[in-house]
Amino acid sequence: MENIWFVAAAWMGLAFAASLISIRLGISVSLIEIAMGMVGGNLLGLHTNDWVNFLASLGSVLLTFLAGAELEPQALRRHLKESLSIGIASFLMPFVGAMAYAYFIAGWTFPQAQIAGIALSTTSVAVVYAVMVETGLNSTSLGKAILAACFVTDLGTVLALGLLFAHFDLWMLAFVLLAALSLSVAPRLTRFIIHRYGGRISEPETKFLLLLLFTLGGVIVQARSEAVLPAYLAGLVLAGVFMHEKVLATRLRTTAFAILTPFYFIKAGLYVRLDLVVPNLGLIFALFMVKMIAKAAGVWPLSKGFRFNTRESNYITLLMATGLTFGTISALYGLTNNIINQEQYTVLVTVVIMSAVLPTLVAQRLFTPEPEEPVSRLMQRAERVVSEEDLEDEDIEAGVHEAQPTDQPYPAGVEVSPGPPAHPTVR
Repeated sequence: MENIWFVAAAWMGLAFAASLISIRLGISVSLIEIAMGMVGGNLLGLHTNDWVNFLASLGSVLLTFLAGAELEPQALRRHLKESLSIGIASFLMPFVGAMAYAYFIAGWTFPQAQIAGIALSTTSVAVVYAVMVETGLNSTSLGKAILAACFVTDLGTVLALGLLFAHFDLWMLAFVLLAALSLSVAPRLTRFIIHRYGGRISEPETKFLLLLLFTLGGVIVQARSEAVLPAYLAGLVLAGVFMHEKVLATRLRTTAFAILTPFYFIKAGLYVRLDLVVPNLGLIFALFMVKMIAKAAGVWPLSKGFRFNTRESNYITLLMATGLTFGTISALYGLTNNIINQEQYTVLVTVVIMSAVLPTLVAQRLFTPEPEEPVSRLMQRAERVVSEEDLEDEDIEAGVHEAQPTDQPYPAGVEVSPGPPAHPTVR
């Protein structure tokens, strides 16, 4: 029987090393953790077990929930046209392109080609959100527009997987009814719990949110789907609450990035088997280029059309070309349901991980936009200007009062000769 503490130490040791390397190189820690997973799986004999799988799944669920919670309702409405247009194009172009290549050129069956199209159509909310947080763009209008477009893209992926392969049974009906009921009352109930019981060391508000995510995740897993879908929807519904509860959001973000997401990203790297990658390098490169070209053809012209500058358009296109969470989920769904084989699964997951690493690396190194000045700082600057203007007004009034004649008598023995009336000098 393996010692779980040594196993946990090995995983956290890789996560710690990834953090140091990320800080040293200035690269997103999620990408380094994926690389660490590849090293651990192929060279160190690292493997998963039940509790590692749970922590990794919880990491993806919590990260997806936080990404959804970043989409403030006002920002989503403000960027609705951009997010819908870019998100739909970001899903549709690579879905059709990858499916066509896999079916007509690679010789896969049509269901296998559909899995390929779905897996390569995604945009990784986990990677994009991690990059947004690290760069501070999650609080900017550009970052919120990108996250909104990611939501639309992944919604298309989830709908495609559900309509083409999901089983519509009583569990799916139960999930739809439960999600509709719970998510409709979640904002009001969450506010009540925070105001009535929040601020305690026992963190009842955090436990309530986890209870909601676990319950919805359990029901949808019974319906043969994935728990990240209701997590994203719950984040979107509760985004208005998190606008005013920054401390709660910070606690959840700290828990996710420090403990849970390293297991998710390292596990993603474990899926790459080098012994199956080498014989399929040609197909891997071809599918990767199909995804990149399709994403660029769909996203870049629309970004320019919405008057983003060239640097921002390049950045948006590269981040929308990333893939990880729903890409690996779609590939794993095809493998566990005997739609694709292990070799095809390795090809798809390798392409997905390449699309998580390479576009993000290029975007961060070459096209990171200049950070917008936070609204709070702009408000402080405006207040400072107003204060300075008030001081100037006070100085003017003081000068006027000092220059005006006074009824007070001069000291005894002081002779004053008449002269022209004094006029205040205004600066």
